Amino acid sequence: MRSASLPVWCGGMLESGVGRAHNVALASLPGFTLPGDISASRRYWDRDIVSPEFEVEDGAMKVPSGLGIGVDLDLGRIQSLTVREVSFS
Repeated sequence: MRSASLPVWCGGMLESGVGRAHNVALASLPGFTLPGDISASRRYWDRDIVSPEFEVEDGAMKVPSGLGIGVDLDLGRIQSLTVREVSFS
């Protein structure tokens, strides 16, 4: 959108930490000049499925610097929330 000089916005609400990691990464890119709507994990979830969870400090959120999406899946938390598993072979 830079070539068209259009401002870009990014936000979301009920994503898990996986979706939130993607939103944070996108919102950190050049061209995303409108204030975003990305909240801390605890705003919507008692406990997220990623570690570390996303936090807002002084109105800002840190962009994860780890590999991939920058956060780790909390497999124990995911398992505790799983109500059914299906395997395909």
